Amino acid sequence: MKRITFLLALLFSLSPSFSQNLDSLLTAAKQSKNDSIIIRAYNRVGSAYIFRDTKKALQIIDEGEKLAKEKKFHFGLNELINTRGIYMDVIGKSDSANYYFTQALNMSRRHNFKNIEVMCVNNLGMFNWNRSHFDEALKYFFEALRMNDKDGTERQSASYLNNIGLIYQEMNLFEKALEYHQKSLAIREKYNLKDEQATSLNNIGIDLKSLGKIDEAIGTFIEGSKIAIQTENLVEYYRILNNLANAYQMKDDVDKAIETYLQVLDKPNDYEADEKASIDTYGNLVLLYNSLNEPQKALFYANKGFELVKKYPHSENIAGELYLNAAESQYMLRNFSKARELTQKFITIKDSVFSDKNAKAVADLEIKYDTEKKEKQILIQRAELAEKNLTIQEKNLQVFGLLSLAIVLGLIGFLFYNQQKLKNKQLHKENELKDALIRIETQNKLQEQRLRISRDLHDNIGAQLAFIISSIDNLKYGFNIQDEKLNQKLSNISEFTSSTIYELRDTIWAMNKSEITFEDLQTRISNYIDKAHVFEDKINFSFNVAEGVDLNRKFSSVEGMNIHRVIQEAIHNSLKHGNPSQIRVDVSQKLRNLQFEVSDDGKGFDLEAIQKGNGLINMQKRIQEIGGELSMQSESQKGTKVTILL
Repeated sequence: MKRITFLLALLFSLSPSFSQNLDSLLTAAKQSKNDSIIIRAYNRVGSAYIFRDTKKALQIIDEGEKLAKEKKFHFGLNELINTRGIYMDVIGKSDSANYYFTQALNMSRRHNFKNIEVMCVNNLGMFNWNRSHFDEALKYFFEALRMNDKDGTERQSASYLNNIGLIYQEMNLFEKALEYHQKSLAIREKYNLKDEQATSLNNIGIDLKSLGKIDEAIGTFIEGSKIAIQTENLVEYYRILNNLANAYQMKDDVDKAIETYLQVLDKPNDYEADEKASIDTYGNLVLLYNSLNEPQKALFYANKGFELVKKYPHSENIAGELYLNAAESQYMLRNFSKARELTQKFITIKDSVFSDKNAKAVADLEIKYDTEKKEKQILIQRAELAEKNLTIQEKNLQVFGLLSLAIVLGLIGFLFYNQQKLKNKQLHKENELKDALIRIETQNKLQEQRLRISRDLHDNIGAQLAFIISSIDNLKYGFNIQDEKLNQKLSNISEFTSSTIYELRDTIWAMNKSEITFEDLQTRISNYIDKAHVFEDKINFSFNVAEGVDLNRKFSSVEGMNIHRVIQEAIHNSLKHGNPSQIRVDVSQKLRNLQFEVSDDGKGFDLEAIQKGNGLINMQKRIQEIGGELSMQSESQKGTKVTILL
């Protein structure tokens, strides 16, 4: 979902003749004898130029501010300072944008300019939204709505309701988002705000699609596209078309999805669009043409997508699906070498984050090993020094004993006792040092063994599993197997092998750490949930860590792995058996205990009626191993909850 930046909607709602005659508008305003008309014209024209010619916009804003200060027209100056904040935000100077928005807000409150004050509050909400500070943005938008309800008009409240809905969309609270977008649409329909109706309908369609109401979403998108065409709002029109195509694709209506995606790409030559956004569209077209068994057409659009990736190299991280779908096209055409190359490209993109983290983990282990080796050397040196000191002391004692024997024979017994006591202390120290050296040597050997095993697993077993997947794909596409059962069996083996690779990586992750931080565990669980969401995009996943949880807590590698595995198994069971629409993972602090809770709203089951399988038994054993408790609650049609208490 793309964000609308401040005056973008206003800019494209201007008629072509007006946008071409901005200078004429300003020239005409300067003929007026009314200073307020001239200064407000500067603000209006400067605002319109921000998205077309930033240098010209800044020049006009500067001239307007200078005139407003000379004429002491505070209202116009207040508007222009707010517009300067928009200009700063558009050119990427965030700190300056925040400064001018705050300055404009304070000035509006000093002079009691209520309509400018609410506009500044709304702009601060937009500013925080564009930086993903959703809670802060929501606070400003609700404040703007409250202020408008008190001093503004019902018509103006539509924009604030729409913005609140968009923030709830960003937070994946689609029911709440739909509620506010429908309120906004009702007001825009009441006052016949056609251009803004298209925006509301697009947002409502997104909410419905995200809630799984595909047919309703399609009808809403079609209605919105008609209004966007009527009002010549091309920006909203192409956004709606892209969302409509995606809805057709989700419904498996391939022909309509392709037709609509092609309309999205068919933009006027003078239309200034974000070209990078078309990479995803090309990837979807490749996938759809592959499903129609038309790999040549698929590759035509894949090549267009690759041209954009080459033009915008930093966009390669969003082109993973394009490479994967193009690889499928090459397999269908029996171009196995090219297919493997594209598949490897996809794997490289997807594994880049993992590779970086794995490399860092190995480097950390090597540093730790070197440190322990140096500590061992220091202890050896200390032991040698202690032995030398003991030798010197023994010689001194012997000399002193001989001298003492000549002086007082009665002191011999005392000196002998004192010497024996000193020897015992030294021997005790030597034994402690030797024990310490043995422990360090044992730890180093274990660390070396762990590092060697993890490297062997990653380099040998991982490579062999990847080779199995590649070989199965070659069998499927190279020998044109007609037997559906055999095809399904090969697919199952490939999926099982892929799953094994991920399990292997989790094992390596745990082996490479002598202890696992809460942040490590949290990141691992989040990554697994993100992967699950990719394959089950109709399910709403959430992962929440409550206030009060000790974020500095550390686990042993066994504890971290067992917790991670049990949460994985609980989510897997929910996906496999529960048919849920929502899966939650919550972490909270219960007195001195740490609690992990995995819950869903699926069909549930009767705990008394089922026989526990290996999965549930293994989950209980894993938690018992680390001194925790595992409990499960479930009722038919009321979902399932798995609780881990440590």
